[in-house]
Amino acid sequence: MLIEFLQDAFFAAIAAIGFAAISNPPRRAYLYCALIAAAGHSTRFLLMNESLTGMHIVPATSIAALIVGVLAVLFSPLVRTPAETCLFPSLLPMIPGIYAYRTFGGLVMCLYQGHELGFNHYFYLFASNGLTCLFILLGMVIGATIPIFLLKNISFQATR
Repeated sequence: MLIEFLQDAFFAAIAAIGFAAISNPPRRAYLYCALIAAAGHSTRFLLMNESLTGMHIVPATSIAALIVGVLAVLFSPLVRTPAETCLFPSLLPMIPGIYAYRTFGGLVMCLYQGHELGFNHYFYLFASNGLTCLFILLGMVIGATIPIFLLKNISFQATR
């Protein structure tokens, strides 16, 4: 499990660096984006692990986004950039791409079904994956923005 944990953190860090590169932040922000993404994504990994808590992906992602938000706010004075500079690239590895893909796949399969039983099955997949994707994104937004508003003195320090 330790190897899986480290792999999860490593690949999240690499993805965050890639997402940060297209945002064009200062070079000093790359390391912090990588560290924050690794901490957030590996937190979600641990929360979802069956042998530990076995938490569903929606609350696990919300808690991980809250941690990402807190770390971005705390590191922003060190990087001398707004908290959002580290926040957004660090959150992007947690975007629920597979759920979005399955949502649209279920929708397309609904349209091609000629009988009610097949339509109901694919509509169930469409609705289930779509709602999961929606609530993951909602949890990410809420979890990441709460620290920015609660820690105003720190989060807006870099923009003063």
